[in-house]
This record gives sequence, C-alpha cells and structure tokens, in this order.
Amino acid sequence: MIIIGLVAEMAGGKTTAAEYLTKKYGAAGYGFGIIMRDLTNRLHMAPSRENLSYLSLAIRKQFGQDVLANAMAEDIKEDKEHSMVVVESIRREEDIKFLRELQGFHLISVKADMKTRYERLIKRREKEDDASKTYEQFVKDHELDTELSIVPLLDKAEFIIDNNGTLEEFHAKLDEIISKLK
Repeated sequence: MIIIGLVAEMAGGKTTAAEYLTKKYGAAGYGFGIIMRDLTNRLHMAPSRENLSYLSLAIRKQFGQDVLANAMAEDIKEDKEHSMVVVESIRREEDIKFLRELQGFHLISVKADMKTRYERLIKRREKEDDASKTYEQFVKDHELDTELSIVPLLDKAEFIIDNNGTLEEFHAKLDEIISKLK
C-alpha cells in the first residue's frame, strides 16, 4: 500500500491533491479535517476554522497530542480494499507519528505563496466564514496553534511541490511523484 500524507498551509492545495489522487488513482481519502468536521457536525457546531481549531486542541489536550494520529493509523491498517491511501490535513509532528511506522508512508508538502492561497480560499468557500474573510483575517488565522504547527513540517517532507502555478501543472507534479512511488 502507498500511503501519502499531505501537509500544506491553509488553501495550499491539500484537498485538491487528495481529490485528484482519489479520482485518478482510486486512493482512499482520509484526513484529520474530516474527523474534526464529523465531530462539529455531530455536536451541531458550525465547522468554522476557529471551532475546528479549538475542538482539536481540546481533544488533544485531554487525550494526548497523538490521539487522532493513532486513530488514523488504525483506520488505515484496517483498509484492505485500497492500494493507495491519501491522508490530508496533517498539521503537526504528532499527526505522522504512527503513520511513519506504516510501510509505504510518504509525506508530501504542498507550498504556495500567501496571496495565491488567500485568493483560492475566498474562491472555494470550504469553511462557512471563507467567503467574507479579509486578507488581514486570513493572515491572522495563521497565528492559530493548528496553523503554526504546520510550518516546521513543510520542509521535512520527502517530496515538496510548488503549487503557485496552474491546476494542470499541479496535477503533473503529483503524477510524477506517484510514478516514482509505484
């Protein structure tokens, strides 16, 4: 099994990469953000970036920084249907603690400049507050604990993709990495 972990700052391209790999290569999609959105939905909370961040911090504080990583690794071990798995929303070293122990794990960092990411964020409207977010608010969001912990991981990846270009260029870079891993 090929297990791809994706790390990027907000609106850097994690979800786009995961969707592409899922569609083109039949990869199973996993993600810490998926777990957190499931929890906010279950708790009838708005899935805002702030709520997701606070909920993540509370869970990790109470049950350990690697509690979600352990759950993710166990879910992947149980997946016998897929030859490729994509894990998006990796944000901290603890998120890959158990994934690194799995054979076939590869960390991919996706980087894009701040202005490009902001434009993508307001265009995609993934979170309920994205459409109305100002550039200043976007920059301030980078001060959240869940965002600060991403930066040290970006350069620790096995593969680093510059995602400031077109969607086609991004897909080609992903295809190149997959061909190396197969």
